[in-house]
Amino acid sequence: MLDLHPLIIIVIALALIFDFINGFHDTANAVATSISTRAISPSRAIIMAAVLNFFGALVSTGVAKTIGGDIVVGHISQQIIIASLTGAIIWNLLTWKIGLPSSSSHALVGGIIGGVLMSDMGVAGLNFMGIGKIVIALVASPVIGMVIGFILMNLIFMIFGNSSPSKVNHKFKKMQIITAATMAFSHGSNDAQKSMGIITLALVSGGVLHEFEVPLLVKILCATAMAVGTSVGGWSIIKTVGGKIFKLEPINGFVADLNSSITIFTATLLHLPVSTTHVVSGSIMGVGAAKRIRAVRWGVAQQMVMAWVLTIPCTAVMGAICYTLVTAVFG
Repeated sequence: MLDLHPLIIIVIALALIFDFINGFHDTANAVATSISTRAISPSRAIIMAAVLNFFGALVSTGVAKTIGGDIVVGHISQQIIIASLTGAIIWNLLTWKIGLPSSSSHALVGGIIGGVLMSDMGVAGLNFMGIGKIVIALVASPVIGMVIGFILMNLIFMIFGNSSPSKVNHKFKKMQIITAATMAFSHGSNDAQKSMGIITLALVSGGVLHEFEVPLLVKILCATAMAVGTSVGGWSIIKTVGGKIFKLEPINGFVADLNSSITIFTATLLHLPVSTTHVVSGSIMGVGAAKRIRAVRWGVAQQMVMAWVLTIPCTAVMGAICYTLVTAVFG
């Protein structure tokens, strides 16, 4: 049995809590559209999302390696990791409480940056090239989701423009269950890896592992934590994503889910962490704008964008504050 330092155990526990919260915080990404269009019942949608989140989390470790190796230069202390996770968890709980979709990915990156800056590593400890790559992926992915969603929705309108709306929506309601499933799988493939990366980073910095290779047990633990969190369901965020941005019909939900799942899984294959929340929200805005610009509730969208912009700086401050508290307790 491994002899783990108490700080490493705390890191593992916090990473699994973060993964659990990420699961119910981001459940909306996979099931909000299919629930809002009544393509599937809420209970079945969440069970499906939980199962597919689990299997999606096991497909790759590329994103985990990006999170673990591209943000910080050199070895990172357990205190910094604890502080970054704590800051990200606090932010996720705050935004979940008010029903505001925000990015767990942004929160984690911001928390790490804040913890490193407050530590003895300082600015020199940050890998700006790696952080720049991550931030570009995080910022560009919702824009790509919006643009492609707009294009795909217009193509669908061209193909089915002369068909009966009720018949078309009836067909797409059944097809939407499939795209919701692919969305859940792609969500697990990207988001669960962030906690895998953090735990593996802690094991490497603590000397338990000699190279950054995610152990199978870590994969299973993180996949399970996210799946259990997903099964709880973040109902306030589901309501915001599913109905407050744009009044979805099955045809819109199908395109939004298809576009989001392709975008997210492509990022996973490229080893890039993206915000599934942002991608899904951007896709919904795109398909809504394709129907009619004014059909999108841009006031709600503006609030979400503000959350996107504020997440990294706010969690960086939280990470810095948490690091001060952690070092006061653990030295």
